[in-house]
Amino acid sequence: MDTTGKNIREASLPEITTFLTAHGEKAFRAKQIWQWIWQRGVTTFEEMSNLSKTTRELLAAHYYFDSLTIHRTQTATDGTTKTAWRLHDGEIIESVLIPGNQKFTVCVSSQVGCKLGCKFCATGTLGFKRNLSPGEIFEQVIAARKSAEAQGISLSNIVFMGMGEPLLNYENVLQAIERLTAEDGLAMSPYRITVSTAGIPDKIRQLADDGVRFNLAVSLHAAKETTRTALMPVNKAYPLKDIAESLKYFVGKTGTRPTFEYLLLKDINDSLEDAKALALYCRQFPIKINLIEYNPVEGSGFRHSPDKHRDEFVKYLEGCNMVVHVRHSKGQDIDAACGQLAGRPATP
Repeated sequence: MDTTGKNIREASLPEITTFLTAHGEKAFRAKQIWQWIWQRGVTTFEEMSNLSKTTRELLAAHYYFDSLTIHRTQTATDGTTKTAWRLHDGEIIESVLIPGNQKFTVCVSSQVGCKLGCKFCATGTLGFKRNLSPGEIFEQVIAARKSAEAQGISLSNIVFMGMGEPLLNYENVLQAIERLTAEDGLAMSPYRITVSTAGIPDKIRQLADDGVRFNLAVSLHAAKETTRTALMPVNKAYPLKDIAESLKYFVGKTGTRPTFEYLLLKDINDSLEDAKALALYCRQFPIKINLIEYNPVEGSGFRHSPDKHRDEFVKYLEGCNMVVHVRHSKGQDIDAACGQLAGRPATP
């Protein structure tokens, strides 16, 4: 891919307008170009059919798209589709299109790899390569929307639960969401977008200060300090107390109820004592709890919690008036479920 010039998706509307008028083009063309990029989601200048060939060639000489190309696509028995994307610099990321009841949800990545190294997550074994640009995040959604519409169903929800820690790519993630929700972008409701974090307290506070309207989910996975540190090394830097304080601040400023994601692991965090610790921790703020079934990751050593343990866990939390949802995984047979994204094909 020719990446001379500037990434067009990093150019503002005024910048494009100034560029065009400086080259003898009409200023109103900038709005047309903007619509092609952010409303129609094109990835080449050739697709901008209402521009003259001369204008398209002018743009191509000074700008480029940081486009994704399909590296591999796999479809699970339940209809979940995982796409591995090759980026313009050769790196690989993955996104997952998940079918629901007459709707689709896309799970997008925000980084190439991840630096947090959570023990149950395949992405954490890759290390961290780089942040994704707003355009690279946006394009994952555009591709998912086209795929969903081709099946006669709309794309309903976006979850930032793919590869990477979204809040460690804060500016680019928020810029992508701004384009996804803007009237001159995809105009999606922010309430249909969920950003999932391992818990970065200063960034959670920043979200509150920035007045975000999308949903916040925190990957908690344990309410005991030693257990969480063993599962998530990031807990050493950002312990449970600090996360709790940031969530109180977030709820106070936004008035929204975050969600805890809790991965049930056999003999690790699925006992009644663990449920009691979780209930006690959750009393500090209004919260929803998503209990997630473990999806095998090669070499992790973790095992799926028995149904009996899960049911007892749920029963205890509901007895404490907690809002609990058990999330059944999809796409397991193609390594597309939670914690399985690692930019490699499923084992046969």
